[in-house]
Order: sequence, then C-alpha cells, then structure tokens
Amino acid sequence: MAPAGKWASGGAAALARPVHGFHIKKDDDPSARVNDNRGPSLVRIEFRRWRRLTVFLHATVSQVLFRRREGSASPVAYGVVFTDPMGVQHRVYLRGVGRSEVILAAGTLGSPQLLMLSGVGPRAHLEKHGVRAVVDRPMVGQGVADNPMNSVFVPSPVPVALSLVQVVGVTRFGSFIEGVSGSPLGIPLHSRRRAHSFGMFSPMTGQLGTLPPRERTAEAMRRAAEVMRGLDRRAFRGGFILEKILGPLSTGHVELRSTDPHANPAVTFNYFRDPRDVERCVRGIQTIERVVRSRAFSRFTYANATAMDVAFDRAALAKFLNLLPRHPRDTRPLQQYCRDTVMTIWHYHGGCHVGPVVDPDYRVIGVAGLRVVDSSTFKYSPGTNPQATVMMLGSHAYDLGVEAATMTRDGDCVFVADDRSLSDPRSSVVLFM
Repeated sequence: MAPAGKWASGGAAALARPVHGFHIKKDDDPSARVNDNRGPSLVRIEFRRWRRLTVFLHATVSQVLFRRREGSASPVAYGVVFTDPMGVQHRVYLRGVGRSEVILAAGTLGSPQLLMLSGVGPRAHLEKHGVRAVVDRPMVGQGVADNPMNSVFVPSPVPVALSLVQVVGVTRFGSFIEGVSGSPLGIPLHSRRRAHSFGMFSPMTGQLGTLPPRERTAEAMRRAAEVMRGLDRRAFRGGFILEKILGPLSTGHVELRSTDPHANPAVTFNYFRDPRDVERCVRGIQTIERVVRSRAFSRFTYANATAMDVAFDRAALAKFLNLLPRHPRDTRPLQQYCRDTVMTIWHYHGGCHVGPVVDPDYRVIGVAGLRVVDSSTFKYSPGTNPQATVMMLGSHAYDLGVEAATMTRDGDCVFVADDRSLSDPRSSVVLFM
C-alpha cells in the first residue's frame, strides 16, 4: 500500500468502526487534476439543444429587471442587465414574459446580493443603499452559515504521498473527521508551477490557522507565504487532520456593502455563536488527538518534540507563523483553540432558504418568473461535502430551464450562474436558452 494509503488507513483504523457493517471509501486523486480536463458527469445538455444555447463568460450581472404584469399584483422578471469585460452594459429581455424565467445560481454570496441589487430583500436595508424595493422580503440574506473547520498539522518522520480526503470519519456527536496528506500541503512536487501554493491550506487563500481570524490580512498572508517558502521542505512532510462540524447551528447574514455588483457583499457567519457548535469542535479536536496518539498512526508521528526540532526549525516557524494569542488563565483551552484556529472549508450556504424566500419549487416568493437554485437555499450543508447535492440541483435547474423554454415556441430561460467568492466576485457566467 502506498504511504498515503497507509496514512489514511492508519487514521481510519484509529478513528472509526463501520457504519451498518460498511466502510465506505472516497477516492479522489488531486495529482490527476494538474493536466486533467475531466468535467462532472452530472453536467449534461442534450445535443439537440446546443443550437439554442449561448454562453457569455465573465459577464457580471448587476440586476434582474422587473415590471408589473397586467392582471397580476406580483412583479414579473423580464430580463437581466450585465456588463462585459470591457465595461459595456447590456440588457437581455425574455420573450413570452409569463412563460419564461430567470434562474439565479450565483451561490450563497451571489444570489442574495443579486436579489437585493434587483430590489428583492429587506426594504429598510435596500432603501439605505438607494435601491428601490420591488418587493419586501426580510429574510433575503439571512440564515447564512459556514461550517467551521479546524485542523491539526501532523509532521511525519517518513514521506507520505499526495492524498485528498480518502477517508472520512462520521462521528455520533456531529463532527466529520478528514485527512489531507502529501507535500507540500496537497500539491505534488512535480508540478513546478504550483509547488509553492501550499494547496488548500495556503495562506494566500486566507487559510492560516496560526493567525487569529481578525488578523488574517492580505499583508499577513503574504508574509506567512514568504516564510513558508523559505523553510526546509521537510517542515511540510506530513499531513493535516481536520474536523468540520455538522450544521452549523450558528448563523449570520449577507448584506450589501454598496450597489457595485463587482464589490463583495458584507458577510457575517457568526462562527461558534451557538455553544453547541463549540462543543462539537472540541470533541472533534479530542478525536483527532486520539488518532494521532494511536498505535495505528504511530509510524507517521515523531516520538517526541526533540525529533521534530531536528526535522525543521520550529523556532522560526513559531516566531513568524504561530501568532495565536496565549491564554494561560483560560480553563477551556480547546474551546479557545477552536475559536482562534477556525477556517472555512468553503461550504457556506443559506440566504435564500426554502420557505421564507423561495417556495418548494425554488420560485422566489412575491415575484413571478424568477427562481434561485443553488446552495443559498440550503438550511444545512449536507454531509461531508455538498458538491453532489449542488450538482443535482444544477441538473434540476437545467430541467426547469428546458421546461420553461419548450412550453411555447417563444419561451426563454436565462441562467445567471456565478462562482462568486470573497477573493473573486467577477467570475459570472450568463446562459441564455
């Protein structure tokens, strides 16, 4: 068995028993992705419909257009406004209004923002930013949550191969335990172009658990990356064991910071506001500690701190990277550790929940011709990773679009999809059928 497989299986042996008699293995080879163009199998568009599809990349949608329909009290969506990469604004209008639809799939951060920019949201908040309220929906942008992730880096005296979450431990107390191994931090050494990116725990993505959350500025991330590049590669030999809590129960909100569609919205996740989330994190960290100290995992840990000091300059690492505040009088060190080292695992969700914002068919309540079909409709992030669920929703959105576009000869559907993140809010994609 390859070192990575032994690293993962060692953790599994120490961590869990089968569920209903089964061990279920998750295979994902990140090294195959360096020059791989594979796409998800659930993404499908029937060949005969390609001639009806137009895709605009890097088109930043700023507004969904509404008008009053004769004989109906509800405003109806009849098009969108978007800006191309040259800054030129365009308007796209639906044919057969009333039989056509706009579908938002801009994600947890993008869909609530686009709704509010279009006048669908809390009236007082919209008026504060000079946006005319089309319909007052107080719960748009509310109930947003991000599953907290906390991790422990385990230096290894022996090399371990690249591995990305091959084994997941599902606990009974509401925490998922996962492992990531390889050098450096999930990026293969043979990929020179990306050899210093440090993978999913890169400081350049804000993933630096050795800095308190409010101190993870762009400058701090840059300095940390420089220090990490100067360290001996053996300092990164090993892997991370992380825990992600179920739920979570703590929620926050998304609000407009400005009316500029290129600007990030103001996002508050309220990590660990609910004490039950803290307790789940603490028990997850305690589980990780048991794994690291187990016999099954002993090959991949140093017997004592002195051996680790030989492997790399821990003093330099602590001086420049570990800037967490010390709490010598705190009787709850693990609770504080959870708060100080919290990171995102990018599974944020909510803001357009089914019920208060959209109906069971994902139609936005209070308007016609508009749906939201993405993770912003989730109340909880499903399982260890929501990718499959989101992809199924994407397939469902496609079916909804085909239905709307084929009900009549003049039916259209506009998809507004967006990989909007806090680091790049401008990667919108607009699809017209």
